[in-house]
Amino acid sequence: MSYPTGLKRSLAIAVAAATFSLPLTLAAQESHEDAVAQARAHDHRHHTKAKFVAGGAVGGAVVGAKVGGPVGAVVGAGAGAVGGVALNKAHRHHEVKQREKYAEPRDPYAGH
Repeated sequence: MSYPTGLKRSLAIAVAAATFSLPLTLAAQESHEDAVAQARAHDHRHHTKAKFVAGGAVGGAVVGAKVGGPVGAVVGAGAGAVGGVALNKAHRHHEVKQREKYAEPRDPYAGH
């Protein structure tokens, strides 16, 4: 079977481009274990989990106190702390995925 010359050349260029670009995309990615370790170290340095949990507990206590008095404050603080833990888990998952994809977390506000 014979292919037209233009098609052969186009296919050759496409294969060469894919072959040469593969190492570039692999160099920017990190292993999952490395990304988890780096995200964990960063969060520990900046006390991220404590900030999420404390912020949730304070917010829950304020709202609970407004709604239900002292008992509502205690219940709201507990609910806010649980929400803070859940938010911290989502934050860490996102940071790990960003580190895997870009080899560092990307600042969404960079360049604005």
